[in-house]
Amino acid sequence: MPRVVSPSVSAVIRNNVTVTGRDTGPALVFAHGFGCDQHMWRLVTPRFTDDYKVVLFDHVGCGRSDLSAYRPQRYASLQGYADDVLEILAELDLWDVVFVGHSVSAMIGVIAAAAEPDRFSRLVLVGPSPRYIDEDGYRGGFTRADIDELLESLDSNYLGWSAAMAPVIMGNPDRPELGTELTNSFCQADPAIARRFAQVTFLSDNRADLPKVTMPSLILQCSDDVIAPYEVGEYVHRNLPGSSLVLLKATGHCPNLSAPDETAAAIDAFLSND
Repeated sequence: MPRVVSPSVSAVIRNNVTVTGRDTGPALVFAHGFGCDQHMWRLVTPRFTDDYKVVLFDHVGCGRSDLSAYRPQRYASLQGYADDVLEILAELDLWDVVFVGHSVSAMIGVIAAAAEPDRFSRLVLVGPSPRYIDEDGYRGGFTRADIDELLESLDSNYLGWSAAMAPVIMGNPDRPELGTELTNSFCQADPAIARRFAQVTFLSDNRADLPKVTMPSLILQCSDDVIAPYEVGEYVHRNLPGSSLVLLKATGHCPNLSAPDETAAAIDAFLSND
């Protein structure tokens, strides 16, 4: 469960920030997706610790973040989470950051980078989706009824929803241990906060934020991803200036767990391409 500490704490403490790697190297900041925490990057980050200052953190309400810092009004939109990212970077005095965001954190990174572009040098967006709900001329992968049903399920039986949905989100049914890990991660979250985070995530529309990004970006699109289908990755690529799109062989929505070597190699290739 998340820690509970004084509400008047630094961003580093509030978000349980950990820093490893090369102290004088460029900063590589990893952000986790819904229902997860920084532990989900453990198979990817070792590839970068020799050359980069590697920064990980937990969104408020997740992992070992400061649970007492959660304010429904602040986190009623993804802007609140983006503000946390910017506060972490300011407190650590980090500039020209490479931000790696998985799932909802991809859009959190887009919002943060649009607000303070000088803080960022590049973005890596893993399974991004600016809008989950289908509209005329846009396919997000879900109908509004789908999302309403998902949120109702979260309300009525969070643990049951986690057990049923985590393996679907993870994919890779031939490797059930991956789905079990994601289920356990979901189940460790505070149900009330997780439900509100889900609502913010799945009802957000950040399509208008994409053209505001000015730095080079890499989009990592998984094969057969039920959360962010290929059409979404193509949409992000078309609307994000200076972006490149890489289709991974990895299936499911969490290549940081299911295909960490392929994920790390794609990030490394992007960072090496000057």
